[in-house]
Amino acid sequence: MKQTKTGKKPRKTTAGPIREKARTMKNLVAAVGKVLKKKGYPGLTIANIAVEAKVDRKLVYAYFGNLDNLVETYITEQDYWKSKAKKQIAKLLEQDQMSKEEMHGLLFGQFETVLQDKTLQRILQWELSEPNTSLRKLADAREEVGEELIQKLEKNIGKDGLDIRAVLALQTAGLYYLAIHAKSNGSTFCGIDINEAEGRKRIEKTLMDILEKLDEKKNQN
Repeated sequence: MKQTKTGKKPRKTTAGPIREKARTMKNLVAAVGKVLKKKGYPGLTIANIAVEAKVDRKLVYAYFGNLDNLVETYITEQDYWKSKAKKQIAKLLEQDQMSKEEMHGLLFGQFETVLQDKTLQRILQWELSEPNTSLRKLADAREEVGEELIQKLEKNIGKDGLDIRAVLALQTAGLYYLAIHAKSNGSTFCGIDINEAEGRKRIEKTLMDILEKLDEKKNQN
C-alpha cells in the first residue's frame, strides 16, 4: 500500500461501511428493547423496530435475516445466564464441584438482576405468556448449563434422599416471581416488602439457610 506525502497509510475504504454496519446492528438490537418497554412483546414488529432505530426496515433483513433472529440476538444479550453471569458461570463450569455458597451467589445474583431490569422482567413475562421459538431456545440453553451446574453441586452436597433439583426449582421460580411481583404489583408478599433493602436481605439469608439445611441433612445421613 502506498503512503501519502505525510508518511501515513491511507485508511481502508471498507472501514467506514463496516463500522456503520456494526453501529446500525447495535442500534437495531437496542431498538428491540425500547419497543418492548413501550409497546410490550405484541409491539415487536419490524416496522416498529425500524422506526425506533430510525433506519430502513430492509436493514433488519439485510443484517439479521428476519425478525426472529434480531429478537433472539436481543434477548440473548439480556439473559442473566448468557450475559451478566457469563464469566461467573464459565469459571464454575471449569471446576469439578460447586459449593452451596457459589450456588447461592448465582441464584441471588439472578434475583437482583431481574429486580432491577424492567426489560428482563418483560422478557420473562413474555416467556410465560405465549410460545416463542427464540425464547424456547434460550430456555433450553439455560437448562443445559443449569444441568452441568447442578451436577457439580450434587457432588458437593450429595443426594442422600434429598431432591436437590426440586429445591432449586422452587428457589429459582420463587425468586423470579418475587422480583417480577415486586415491580409489577408493588405490594408486599407474605408480609415481606421486596422493594425494601430489609426485605431483600431476608430473602438472601433464607436462600442460604435452605442450602445450609440441605448440607446439614446430608452430613447427618
